[in-house]
Amino acid sequence: MNKFRENPSQIRQALEKIWGYKNFRYPQEEIITSLLASKDALIILPTGIGKSICFQLPALLQRGLTIVISPLLALMENQVSQLQQRNLKAGIIHSELPKSHKIQTLQAIEKQTLRLLYLSPETLFSLPVWQILSQPNIKINGLIVDEVHCLVEWGDTFRPSYRRLGVVRETLLKDKPTDSKIPIAAFSATADTKSQQIIIDTLQLNHPQIFRLSFYRPNINLKIHCIYTNRCRKKQLLNFINTQKRPSGLIYVRTRKDSEKLAQWFRSLNYNISAYHAGLSPKQRRMIEKDWLEGRINFVVCTSAFGMGINKLDVGWVIHYQPPLLLSEYIQQVGRCGRDGKTANTLTLMSEPTGLLHPDDRQSREYFLDQVRKQERKAKEIARKIPSEGEIESIITRFPKGDLALAMLHSAGKLTWKNPFEYQISSQIRVNKPIEIFSQTKNEYQKMTKYLTTKKCRWQFLLNAFGFTQEALNFRCGHCDNCLK
Repeated sequence: MNKFRENPSQIRQALEKIWGYKNFRYPQEEIITSLLASKDALIILPTGIGKSICFQLPALLQRGLTIVISPLLALMENQVSQLQQRNLKAGIIHSELPKSHKIQTLQAIEKQTLRLLYLSPETLFSLPVWQILSQPNIKINGLIVDEVHCLVEWGDTFRPSYRRLGVVRETLLKDKPTDSKIPIAAFSATADTKSQQIIIDTLQLNHPQIFRLSFYRPNINLKIHCIYTNRCRKKQLLNFINTQKRPSGLIYVRTRKDSEKLAQWFRSLNYNISAYHAGLSPKQRRMIEKDWLEGRINFVVCTSAFGMGINKLDVGWVIHYQPPLLLSEYIQQVGRCGRDGKTANTLTLMSEPTGLLHPDDRQSREYFLDQVRKQERKAKEIARKIPSEGEIESIITRFPKGDLALAMLHSAGKLTWKNPFEYQISSQIRVNKPIEIFSQTKNEYQKMTKYLTTKKCRWQFLLNAFGFTQEALNFRCGHCDNCLK
């Protein structure tokens, strides 16, 4: 029996010693107790509530290694840096690190001196990492999938490695002592009922305990503003920024090009800001993150890659220069302001709904949908050509985007993973259901459009959209733009 599970006071002592907090927020202690009891869990908690403590603390209390699967380098490096500053045994491996650093971390795993190892899904499946983690003597206490909404949003169309995470536990346990257990815990701030089931099925969670709190944040004011020209969009942007009492904020755009162009325009007006997107070098991205976190620049014009999981308490506002495509993306991003509990404001600028006078948003949605349509068509084409079973790497070598095709087939129930490196298609599996990623994506885009144009309380709409129907009943926030009208 785990001694910390038997003595909860030791858990609270560790919380105070490491983080300086005397008490947990609900349901942090309950989640920690569940993980220490080696139970699977699905955790959906609001942004800023302290989800990382829920898996970091039990990992640090136990002998052995906890693997944290995380989507973004900035998020991983931010968390590992904070842990290492406290002299805690955490490490990270990713493709942009020097070879010497990777070797050092791999050696630390073999010597079993690490407690937390941060990896992307792609790095987890790299041969040097997998071979060491598979060794029988390497004790693995748990697999944490952080920001697990990325599995749903990206697993079929962008990050196909997410689709293979469900066979990690089973494959690792084959090489471990017979009494070994590897619980899986999935964390996110957003997952509607359908997404929850996708996560449970894909990760093969075993009777997971579900911890779920409403993401409603009474200190965050939501506002949508309809614009008719690009000039009007920029004018509204400046008006909003200039009226904010708190300087720190984020401006989200859809593309790298928009990020650079808008940042250049701000600099021409003598604003000290930076553009942030995946096209920058790792060194440039880390520098911008640090400058923003430490207050040397007030705001960043960024794509969706920025801000996920990064803990900056004093963010006073978030602007969407164009509406995000997904409601889950919107909730994640507006949740990055007001973490200190003080009033925070958000603004989303949308083109007029018909798209006749200002078609930018409509054209952008159509472009992204067209990309999904092409990926789906390619997946169906590859599905007719691939062998009924084989190695994933060989498919990737033979077919461009072959890994995405396999992920789509898995999503459609036509393919199973024998292990993280091999797939199998049987005649029975092939007839399950059609590949329909395009129609699913289109439905998600339509939800965002409905949110933008609703006349009802915006927080009530969001609560209903994510399955918090009881909380939404007769709800009226009183401080979104629709309520204030």
